[in-house]
Amino acid sequence: MSQRPPSKIHPKVSTLPRQRTEAAHYLDLYKLTVEKKRIQQEIENLEKRRERLYTRLAEIDQEADRLNGLAGSIRIQDSQRLGTNGPRPDATATPSSNVFVPERPSTTQGDFNTVLLEY
Repeated sequence: MSQRPPSKIHPKVSTLPRQRTEAAHYLDLYKLTVEKKRIQQEIENLEKRRERLYTRLAEIDQEADRLNGLAGSIRIQDSQRLGTNGPRPDATATPSSNVFVPERPSTTQGDFNTVLLEY
């Protein structure tokens, strides 16, 4: 997954220019204050989410270590029960997915007259 580069957050633009009065300056100040609070809240939410993600990563690491330990102890018990000294090849294999493509008859690309697309 590629991430796009961070872009600058542009301020909101009013469609009509306002007169430069004291009230206009206070309105701009109010808008900046509201935006500042919103950004601070967003940062706080991101920090909370980051902490939850790190906690979940730690839980995953602990569970993976526990399962590795269980698998190792089962492998040792099986080897002792079967009387073998070394690990069996299937016990050390890691899970994987295999995709088997169905065989196609040996036709050339030019033999097709119609293509049917179902979705």
